[in-house]
Amino acid sequence: MYVLAPTRPRRTRGTPIGKHQVGIVGASGYGGAELLRLLANHPEMDVAVVAANRHAGQPVAERFPNLQGFGDFAPIDVDRIASLDMVFLATPHEAAFELVPQLRAAGTPVVDLSAAYRTPVDSFVTWHGVEHPDPDHAPAVYGLTEWTRQAVASATVVANPGCYPTATLLGMLPLVELLAPGSVVVDAKSGTSGAGRAAADHLHHPHLDGSIVAYGAPAHRHTGEIEAGLEQLGRDLGPVSFTPHLLPVARGLLATVHAELEDGVEAGAVQDALVASYAHEQFVTVLDPGTFPHTKAVSGSNGCQVSAVVDPRTNRVVITSVIDNLGKGAAGQALQNANVMFGLSEGLGLSSIGVHP
Repeated sequence: MYVLAPTRPRRTRGTPIGKHQVGIVGASGYGGAELLRLLANHPEMDVAVVAANRHAGQPVAERFPNLQGFGDFAPIDVDRIASLDMVFLATPHEAAFELVPQLRAAGTPVVDLSAAYRTPVDSFVTWHGVEHPDPDHAPAVYGLTEWTRQAVASATVVANPGCYPTATLLGMLPLVELLAPGSVVVDAKSGTSGAGRAAADHLHHPHLDGSIVAYGAPAHRHTGEIEAGLEQLGRDLGPVSFTPHLLPVARGLLATVHAELEDGVEAGAVQDALVASYAHEQFVTVLDPGTFPHTKAVSGSNGCQVSAVVDPRTNRVVITSVIDNLGKGAAGQALQNANVMFGLSEGLGLSSIGVHP
């Protein structure tokens, strides 16, 4: 159990004197390390605390050789992190359940990358198998930035969306009024970094190389997050059939959504809705119909590429969306949300352009 001691005075969020002091808790995982990489040269934020649990005291560069010069992982000291201007939690959701209430009580803004606060409390047990341990909390803002930035700007706790829901919802939300309820099927594939750094047998290279495998169906926890996101941000389309797959690549995520169109919807209306939604968004690019996005095009970035094609024979639309699961699907979106919370330019420290080839 982490214990909160009295905190030192913290300067008001948004004060222009010096840089914002932030901390990363869970920095020994892939998401936390990607955050550290992105924040290393951020013009308005300084990483004051790089904390981990099991790996406290271990050099950061020993686990991540690309991150030289960051010293050792610090232990998780709630008094210390509560004194910062913002805390990023890249921990398992069990740790977030302990830390978020204490940081919220201290008035410390939090961007939580775990699954702890993404799903509504009343359906949490359905998708996680346990009752929510913080049922009376003030609701966290769901941080799908392009669709919730106004709420994010005034939030104290932001629940950073999962990687699969991010790709799926960015592709679907512009089209929800055009889709027939009960017809949505999501087929999604992610690189192995999305499964974390655990030494799981199915993630070992000899087992995964040259292979692809489905997992988690039919009750993967992201199913509930996708359904809730559609209902809260667009339109309740009823139950969603979602199947994730693991690809033999380190990073990248492709979501392919199949759905029936409402009667009378033309292909032009589908493209028009996508373009209208994202015409002024710097991180979402809409491709021409029949042009399918590549995961490599957004690798290492906070970008998302979306396309849609209508099959008149079946009256169905195929929506394809790609992101970097560690970028827009985790650390990149977390930084995008933090920029909004601090009142900074949303794209500071981020790019929509991937590393290719």
